[in-house]
Amino acid sequence: MIHVTKKNKSAIQRRLIPTYIFLIIVSFISVFPLYWMISAATNTSTDVSRGRIIPGSHFMENFRNLTSQQPLWRALGNSFFYAILTTVICLLICSIAGYGFEVYHDKWKDRVFSILLLAMMVPQVATMVPLFKMFSKAGLLNTAVGFILPIISTPFMIMMFRQNARSFPVDIIEAARIDGLNEVRIFFQMFIPTMKSTYAAAAVITFMNAWNSYLWPKVIMTDNKAMTMPMLIANLITGYVTDYGMLMCGVLFCSIPTIDRILCITETVCRRYYRSSQIKKLKKKNINFEPSGRHYQ
Repeated sequence: MIHVTKKNKSAIQRRLIPTYIFLIIVSFISVFPLYWMISAATNTSTDVSRGRIIPGSHFMENFRNLTSQQPLWRALGNSFFYAILTTVICLLICSIAGYGFEVYHDKWKDRVFSILLLAMMVPQVATMVPLFKMFSKAGLLNTAVGFILPIISTPFMIMMFRQNARSFPVDIIEAARIDGLNEVRIFFQMFIPTMKSTYAAAAVITFMNAWNSYLWPKVIMTDNKAMTMPMLIANLITGYVTDYGMLMCGVLFCSIPTIDRILCITETVCRRYYRSSQIKKLKKKNINFEPSGRHYQ
C-alpha cells in the first residue's frame, strides 16, 4: 500500500509540472515590468531608449535631477496625506451607511439604496465641471477638503459593506441590546472587530484609488504646493524632451504603495503555505504512525 501511494503521489506531481511551468512564466511576466522600472531608474535616458534592461549606476544622478526640477517630497507627502485621510473617512462613512442599510432595512431604505446604486452609472467626467464651479465658489480649491469630499463616500463601498454586513449575526446585536449596549457601542465594539477582513480589503481599494487619482486633482489642485505624485509624473512628460531615467525614478517613488502591497501579499502567501505544509506534516505523522511503530495507510 505504501508503494502504491508513492506511485500515485509521483504521478500527481508529474501531472502538475505543466501547471508549475505556466505559473512560473506568468510570475515572470508579472514581475518583469517592476524589474524594468527599477532598472530604467538606474540608467540614463539614452540607455532606456535603447532598451537596456541591465541595472546601471545613474540612479543618484536621476534622483538629483528629479528633486531639483520637481517638488518630489512635497508631492509624496501630499499623496500620502490625501490618501490616508480619504481612506479613514471613507471607511467610517461607508461602513456606517452599509451597516445601517442592512441592520435597519425596510422597503423605503431599499429604494434609497437602489437609487444610490444608480450613481455608479454616472461617469466621473460628467461631474467635473459642476463640482469645480461649486468648489471654486466655496473656496475649496487647493485644499484637502476639496480633494477628498467627492470620494469619501462611494456607492461601491457602501454596497460592499452592506453585503458583508449580512454575515454579521443578528443574535449578537439582540444580545448586546439586552446587555445594555447602545447602537454606537454595538457598531464600534462588535461590528468593526468582526469585519476586520472587510475593512482591510476596503482600505486597500480606497487608498490605491486615492493615491492613483489624477483627473480630479488635476482639476482642483491649481497650485504646485498641492501637487500629488500622479500630477508630478505627468509634468515630467510634458516637455519637448523626456528624460526617461528621471521619469522612471519618479515612477518608482510613485509605485511605493504598490510595491509594499505586493510584498505584503507575498509574505502572507508564504506564511500560509508554510503553515499548511507544517500542518500536513503533523497530520501525516499522527495518522500514518501509531505508538507501536507500525505503519498504516
